Amino acid sequence: MIKGLAITPPTLGRISIGKIVEKNGKRMPEKDDQFTITTQVQNKEGWIPHPYDDDLRKTQDNHKIRSIPIRLLFNEPDLNLRAEYCLFDRQNGRPLCTGNGETCRRYTASGMVTLPCPSPDSCELAKSGCKPYGRLNVRIGEEEDDLSTFIFRTTGFNSIRTLTARLHYYQAVSGNLLACLPLALRLRAKTTFMSHRTPIYYADITVRDEQTLKEAIANARELHNTRLAAGYDQVALDAAGIQGFSNGAFEDSEEEIPEIVEEFFPGADGSNGDNNVTETAVVKAKPSLKDKLDRKATDLGDKAA
Repeated sequence: MIKGLAITPPTLGRISIGKIVEKNGKRMPEKDDQFTITTQVQNKEGWIPHPYDDDLRKTQDNHKIRSIPIRLLFNEPDLNLRAEYCLFDRQNGRPLCTGNGETCRRYTASGMVTLPCPSPDSCELAKSGCKPYGRLNVRIGEEEDDLSTFIFRTTGFNSIRTLTARLHYYQAVSGNLLACLPLALRLRAKTTFMSHRTPIYYADITVRDEQTLKEAIANARELHNTRLAAGYDQVALDAAGIQGFSNGAFEDSEEEIPEIVEEFFPGADGSNGDNNVTETAVVKAKPSLKDKLDRKATDLGDKAA
């Protein structure tokens, strides 16, 4: 195995909430209220839809994909969803630093180093655009002998927090049969004070509509026993996943990074990119009177200094 190269699950396509569009000569993320499933191939119109995309649209209201039937590849939640704080260099697109709020791996003039990670709110370097970044790998379809996946990327806090909770809860209630549960990736909407009643879209995972949790767990046990009889070794697969992800400092390949930066870390001004295509808070709250007074006091203090 080549050292320094993260070995990630084979990927057939992408799942996104939105797309990149060109406005006034600039390419920008545009929100959407539905999932889109694409291949890994682009043409001049953008990413080419995967056949699953059309199949699912035919079965859902208004031909909008709000739910995708999935299974997971691993029993360990953190292998299915890898989430961390991440900072990219917008000049060359390379990752500079990734951290978990406790420690981080950072490129420096002397090479890769491990440092304390205070989280973006308390890190000086993070002001240039560090934020949560999650990657979820799921399987679509019922081809049980296939280890290929589709990847859903997000920098949305609501998606990352919700998906993390769901995966750990389902692992617990199923008796560590997460990879056997019949699940669904769902699109949710919420409004907040900061969004001024404009919907924020985020991803969630539940059992499928046609099943209760009790039925889903029974289905998982049946599939688990079938796999055992066939010699399918889930424990070894999880171990291989751990080894593969830990083999490299950064998960994303160099050929993927420019597109990831454009889609999820837009703007060279250090903006937080809350309008990325996977989770949208379209309107930022107007500054309050307190904010204005605090800013004015800070400006006066800077001038006095």
